[in-house]
Amino acid sequence: MLKGTKIYSILTGTCPVCQEESMYTSANLYNPKKTQEMRERCSNCGTKYKIEPSFFYGSMYVSYGVGVAIAMLAFAVTYFLLDMSRWNIFLVITAISIFSLPIVIRVSRNIWINIFMDYDPEKAKS
Repeated sequence: MLKGTKIYSILTGTCPVCQEESMYTSANLYNPKKTQEMRERCSNCGTKYKIEPSFFYGSMYVSYGVGVAIAMLAFAVTYFLLDMSRWNIFLVITAISIFSLPIVIRVSRNIWINIFMDYDPEKAKS
């Protein structure tokens, strides 16, 4: 249903042009050596993922916003819904921030590359 949209590519980590293949070599987010490991090109449409050297440095800016959004959501839940103490809120936000780090890294990269590339239905299933 969402295929062909940027949201689909961001959430699944697929090629932003054809959305047929994962950009990452490993599906396991929690393997520290493979979290950021990406394929050079899409085997379906040939899209080169690293447009230029150090292309994904820009995703650090995106990761800041994603990380802050997750921390704010954790704060809102713990403070308003669970009525926790400040110390417990701090501990929960810290734990969630550490646990979600690999997710934030990949989602930020997905958002960053989708800013510069668009879906092309002609290249899908080519």
